[in-house]
Amino acid sequence: MVVITTEQNGPMAIITLDRPEARNALTGAMIAELGDAFAGCDSDPDIRVVILTGRDPAFCAGLDLNDLARSYDEITNARPGRSTTRRGLLPGSTSPIIGAVNGAAVTGGLELALGCDFLIASVRATFADTHARVGVMPGGGMTIRLPQLVGVNRARQMSLTGNFVDAGTACEWGLVNEVVPHELLLERATELALAVSEAEPAAIRELRMMYDSLGHRADDQAYLEEARWSRRWMKEQFDAASFEVSKERIIERGSSQQ
Repeated sequence: MVVITTEQNGPMAIITLDRPEARNALTGAMIAELGDAFAGCDSDPDIRVVILTGRDPAFCAGLDLNDLARSYDEITNARPGRSTTRRGLLPGSTSPIIGAVNGAAVTGGLELALGCDFLIASVRATFADTHARVGVMPGGGMTIRLPQLVGVNRARQMSLTGNFVDAGTACEWGLVNEVVPHELLLERATELALAVSEAEPAAIRELRMMYDSLGHRADDQAYLEEARWSRRWMKEQFDAASFEVSKERIIERGSSQQ
């Protein structure tokens, strides 16, 4: 039974959680297949960006606890032949990931979304952390990423109450970047994915690593580290000829968008 589907569209891949009858609740098999899907995208030089979404009506209703009580540790900790690095519940990926949240993203489903580089939401999207209500503790990055995005007090409010946050509020709080009509969600995510794909993959990978390392910091040392990182890149990776070509493309693109 297929529970994760992958579709390539030019330089992007769309990975879809495909268990709609269970609101895409994550089983051990789904977590394993997600790892395989992202590994496949990372190994394909034609794929530069990934969109992660769910089959309607939900993005992901969280973990299927009945299944994962048996298989979670085995799936997440014993993946032979491949790195087990993860971004919370989301498998580690060298490809940038845009989350297209089409419906409810609850608890583990919210943690999955939080592993994306950024999120675009349908007006139907809702977000909730119900760990406390079901008597389990988050282990997929909730207490790390959620306060980074919405602030610690709003994160505490979501986690302690278990209340749902609608798409508009999530955008106001900084959890998602944009809210679009439901039928335009994948169209908008695709537009953004194509914009990402226009940059050189090596530069995108380096920039993501910088954000991962420095994005949560605001101390003086972080500014010094960013400057050192930039100088190292300019010395080892910068290509003046490619820069001139890219600059002309940027100017043309900016003119077309005015």
